[in-house]
Amino acid sequence: MSLDLAAVQRALKDDGLDGWLLYDFHGSNPIATKLAGLTGRHVTRRWYYFIPASGTPVKLVHAIEPSMLDEMPGERRVYAGRLELESGIRGLLSEARSVAMEYSPNGAIPYVSRVDAGTVDLVRSLGVRVTSSGDLVGRFEAVWDAGAIATHRAASERLYRVKNRAFDYVGRKLDASEAVHEFEVQQAMMGWMAEEGLVTDSPPIVAAQENAGNPHYAPTPTVSRRIQSNEVLVLDLWGKLDRPGAVYADITWAGFSGTPLVEVADVFRVVIAARDAAIAVVTSAVAAGQDLRGWQVDRAARDLVIAAGYGERFIHRTGHSLGEEVHGNGVHMDDYETHDDRRLLTGTGFTIEPGIYLQTFGIRSEINMVVGAESAEVTGPIQRELVRIGKG
Repeated sequence: MSLDLAAVQRALKDDGLDGWLLYDFHGSNPIATKLAGLTGRHVTRRWYYFIPASGTPVKLVHAIEPSMLDEMPGERRVYAGRLELESGIRGLLSEARSVAMEYSPNGAIPYVSRVDAGTVDLVRSLGVRVTSSGDLVGRFEAVWDAGAIATHRAASERLYRVKNRAFDYVGRKLDASEAVHEFEVQQAMMGWMAEEGLVTDSPPIVAAQENAGNPHYAPTPTVSRRIQSNEVLVLDLWGKLDRPGAVYADITWAGFSGTPLVEVADVFRVVIAARDAAIAVVTSAVAAGQDLRGWQVDRAARDLVIAAGYGERFIHRTGHSLGEEVHGNGVHMDDYETHDDRRLLTGTGFTIEPGIYLQTFGIRSEINMVVGAESAEVTGPIQRELVRIGKG
């Protein structure tokens, strides 16, 4: 079983909730499918799993797939027709007045907002208040154990080696006056990642000069510019070990093929200061045992970028949760795209990656952090200066 039932029930009581209602249809709620141990299974009918704050869980499954939740503890109830389904849901929640579901008010946090509006309407029609399971998801899906943290650290070390090889590769090409293009570098990095035993959901970002001003630029065989001297080059790469339960690492570094221009150096300085301000907020709060919300981390970085006059050029959140997917289901460092008021929890990992994006170039610096019981730390080297690419 993926869930520690006793721990979940303690958390429900602490939060004043009567239960947690997990629900999925055709994989629409990957959080629920993972917690129920159904990831990768062929499931065609709606299922519900209700964990009460006290007592025995109840599972409601379709007659065609009656064994679907057999690995989960609790009483099994079976439905077939729609009237039986409605009656079954009513029975599940007969003693509940407030339940958590994968729902986010106004769709504010899409990574949590997995249950369709109609299902939420149905539960509410029974006189049950639906609240977000965001913090519960953080505690029981996004928290890493020691083994997962070890896979993150291993992936991080390997990504840094790939990053170094990429900058060295471009530098050698430029020094030899040989043509080198973004897509070529990206494909070389994919090969090095495979050599390192890493897998990824998509290839790295290799973005030169004006392309670096697009946060999610991706070179392709037909869209790829030549990398030249006296230009910015941004490398963003993410990957995890090729084994079950491994979690991602995700880093971004910036370099310059020559002596950086004044504007480039200034933007880099602001980005680094913003990154460090966010790191400091996290480390100080964890050391002091204080609650810290994702939006507060974002504000620490964003306020500094705004004060430097680049606020309109910082067009994404400061960081995201990491997990078995590169964008995990835990708290994001965000008071821009959303207002993420979830708490940073012990055992969670996430990125801090402020960036400034101009029409002529862009700079981003991305590090990863893991929250421990008494301290939080960055899990890899921290960029302090632009990488000098080649001899210039």
